[in-house]
Parts: sequence; structure tokens; C-alpha cells
Amino acid sequence: MTANPIKLFEVPTIADGSRSVRHVFIRDLVVACSIGIHSHEKHGPQRVRINLDLAVDESGQPVGDDIGNVLCYEQLANGVGDIIGRGHVNLVETLAENIATMCLKDIRVLSARVRVEKLDILKDAQSVGIEIERSNSKV
Repeated sequence: MTANPIKLFEVPTIADGSRSVRHVFIRDLVVACSIGIHSHEKHGPQRVRINLDLAVDESGQPVGDDIGNVLCYEQLANGVGDIIGRGHVNLVETLAENIATMCLKDIRVLSARVRVEKLDILKDAQSVGIEIERSNSKV
């Protein structure tokens, strides 16, 4: 019995001028979020840190100092806030997937790396969490 080889596809580099790919990011966005499976986590929000790294198609167009020609990180941060505002989420994995899906709705976003960290969970650790990377179907 032979194993089937895994097909790998090329995920765009997070920033690549030769392919007109720009890196848009948000670092260390700390928000209050209702998240967790334990009963004590369902009675109030806890601090969560979110990091986004997006590979964005520039389409070879110059920025031209026009906000309409770029991906707006303020809109991304507001989108994260909207997702958190929907209510309690059990798993950091679910929150990360929801955020990645939101980012990938913009067709210019080729890939999204999302890190979600719960901050005040383990006494001896700064954070615990997950990091995922998802690609747009056109990649």
C-alpha cells in the first residue's frame, strides 16, 4: 500500500514586490472578549490579543496616496470588534476562523494569518492561543 502524496499549493509570500503583494498587519490588538468553555469564563469578558498578517494583492496599481487604493486597517480592526460583539465564543479556534473569514471577504486579500491569544489564563505563561493561516480560493 502506497501513501498518496500530499498536494501542496503555493501560498503567496506575505510581501512580494515582484508579484505585487503588500503586507498589511495589525499587531497586538488587545480587546475584551467573552470567550471560553469554562463556566467562570462565561460570566465576563477576558483580555485577548489579536495579530493579523495579510498578503494583499496590489494589482500593480500605485497607491497614489489614496485610501481607496489600499486595505484599511481601521476597517479590519472594526471588523474584529464586530465579530467579538456578536457574543460569547467557546474556542479561540472559532474566533480565529471567523476573523480569517472576515479578512478574506475582501478579494484583494490573498492570505490571512490570524493569531488569537488569551492573556490571563496560565500563571506562568504570558499567553495561550492559536495561529492559523487561510488563503482565498483564487490563490
